[in-house]
Amino acid sequence: MFVIGVDYGTDSVRSVVVNAKNGEELASSVFYYPRWKKGEFCDPAKNQFRQHPLDYIEGLETTIKDCLSKAGQDIARQVKAISVDTTGSTPIAVDKNGTPLSLKPDFEDNPNAMFVLWKDHTSIKEAEEINKHAEKFDINYLQYVGGIYSSEWYWAKLLHVLREDEAVRNSIYTFVEHCDWIPFLLSGGNEASDLKRGVCSAGHKALYAEEFGGLPPEEFFTSLDPLLAGFRGKAFDKTYTSAEVAGTISEEWAAKLGVPVDVKIGVGAFDCHMGAVGGQIEPYYLSKVMGTSTCDMLVAPIDEVKDTLVKGICGQVNGSIIPNMIGMEAGQSAFGDAYAWFKNVLAWPLKNLGTDLLEEEIIKKIEDQIIPELAKRANELDPEHEAEFAIEWLNGRRTPDANQALTGALFGLSLGTDAPNIFRAIVEATCFGARTIVERFVEQGIPIKGLIGLGGVAKKSPFIMQMMADVMNMSIKIHKSEQTCAIGAAMFAATVAGIYPKVEDAMVAMGQGFDAEYFPNPRRVEIYEKRFQNYLKAGAFVESNS
Repeated sequence: MFVIGVDYGTDSVRSVVVNAKNGEELASSVFYYPRWKKGEFCDPAKNQFRQHPLDYIEGLETTIKDCLSKAGQDIARQVKAISVDTTGSTPIAVDKNGTPLSLKPDFEDNPNAMFVLWKDHTSIKEAEEINKHAEKFDINYLQYVGGIYSSEWYWAKLLHVLREDEAVRNSIYTFVEHCDWIPFLLSGGNEASDLKRGVCSAGHKALYAEEFGGLPPEEFFTSLDPLLAGFRGKAFDKTYTSAEVAGTISEEWAAKLGVPVDVKIGVGAFDCHMGAVGGQIEPYYLSKVMGTSTCDMLVAPIDEVKDTLVKGICGQVNGSIIPNMIGMEAGQSAFGDAYAWFKNVLAWPLKNLGTDLLEEEIIKKIEDQIIPELAKRANELDPEHEAEFAIEWLNGRRTPDANQALTGALFGLSLGTDAPNIFRAIVEATCFGARTIVERFVEQGIPIKGLIGLGGVAKKSPFIMQMMADVMNMSIKIHKSEQTCAIGAAMFAATVAGIYPKVEDAMVAMGQGFDAEYFPNPRRVEIYEKRFQNYLKAGAFVESNS
């Protein structure tokens, strides 16, 4: 019996075909979004990042068909289920049939009709308004999202789009997360009101909580802005875990992909949540999915968490990672993106002056060597108390205490500062930012027993992972799988198919284990402790002057 896991990342979608009995990966395929790669519908200067649904649809079909072609027709005929994870909060405006507006001729080039990517921060103003507005109510409707609403999330993005675009405002029926829309697409949905919303996206980004009967009342939204009237009722009053079935594949998609017509489609979730499952998360271990940003996931038994609420994180939701456990999410808005930014700064002469002197292939080869070489040189530098240091808020701060208006900074520069010194300072800052998250959990009553590293940065950079262990004064073990998010989706698919009664059983049977572990260097722990205090002071200075 075989299952398919689909993982939508920021730059690409990847699919894997997996043997549900032992977790063996039979085939994988990656598709890079062509419109996104060209920078279409985006304006980085305005923090506007939008993605066209055609990038997602084409990637879905291409990767699954490619996987099944590699695995063989005999395998394709035995596929039992497909589950999907995506970035988030990445919602889109749809009509009453559940069709994204940007798939209609009148909106095909309208950024406000596109998926509003997680890293889009055009709704900072709206998020600030939601935070102030929530203070007017006797019930704290932000209590399960860390007490602070973010511009990266559902309601802020919806309100911004409604205010900015009359055409979208007049045509939208409801706003739908990417992770909820893909299962709807695969199962042939044609009524937006029938769309099943996952508790993951609903609880962490859209203020859904069983404790106050679902979403906040209509009055909460209409008194914030009358433009939101009716959207609560057209959103959802029920949610589902990713261990539940969203539907059965449509005949159209079964024919496209070459799979049986009885394939089950699982309820979707965010990439980091399914990635934590693929990385074999354990209670009170912080699973860090480290890519362009980080998502830090933690699960704990409901009866142990009880009434504990952690302030300043991205929420805690029953069943959002593993059914019947509390799932907690935190993270950093820029991690790998911070390194990529510095690489792009250094590569500016190549891209803008070198095209007349060097072949494109040579320019790309040099670009690809920048970060590995910087890491090598930076690793040769001993950390010193007075060395350069940085603040990593290049895309704002996600947690603790979301503030997307914050910016990054460099301190202690001199004429002796070179590229490896700056790179080391940026890496150190991302590790310090990660430490503030751990300290917030601990001080709020949630112990951290250890760290699990997942994703591209964790697998590819021993330099960064060793620094993480030193800064945290805690070991970090690295999961073996290159595709933990897609494998996690496959584990949920196996559960949805009924191969396993619960996802924990799928994790045991299909998990690939760990292939590396980094331990803190006592000498460096002491130095980083002093430098961390500099980081905290500098961060306070940046925030007070923003």
